[in-house]
Amino acid sequence: MTVVDLMNVEDQADLDFTVARRRARLGRLKTLLLRRRTRSTLLSLEELRRSIPASGAMYRGRSTVEVSRIVGSVGKHNQFDQNFMPLSKASPEKWKRIDKAFRVGQELPSVSLLELGGNYFVIDGNHRVSVARLHGVEWIDAEVTGYKALRTRPHIPAADTLCTAYKQGLATATALL
Repeated sequence: MTVVDLMNVEDQADLDFTVARRRARLGRLKTLLLRRRTRSTLLSLEELRRSIPASGAMYRGRSTVEVSRIVGSVGKHNQFDQNFMPLSKASPEKWKRIDKAFRVGQELPSVSLLELGGNYFVIDGNHRVSVARLHGVEWIDAEVTGYKALRTRPHIPAADTLCTAYKQGLATATALL
């Protein structure tokens, strides 16, 4: 009979944080070795808003969100890599405290997310999302506020182009008759 030595929750949280930091370092090393020009941190909401204009935010309520659709952060994008693994700037104490709560089955508060263009950005709960990602959680409870992406005006061809197309269409239709 084999005896299995079980870790206490403190030791397990330390190990989980070490694994998460190792994943972040390995991801960065992989990016450097493959010479890819990808981000080393999360997407910043402000960067995205420069390219996708949006109008006022509206509270959408509590819902369950797919963790993989959470791609950035409102204020702490430089503390996590693109896979939400903690970088050196992330608070290890806070991360471990949340990991311990997760491991013992304690209910954690919903994260607060901002939705823009089908992607979600963390307003509050970056460490909770990071712990969830490490443990392979697919869905997370969230309080969601959404921005409405402004539509750009549809491109309208110049009037002379429209007239030419109309005339060609008439000529084709006449020939078919």
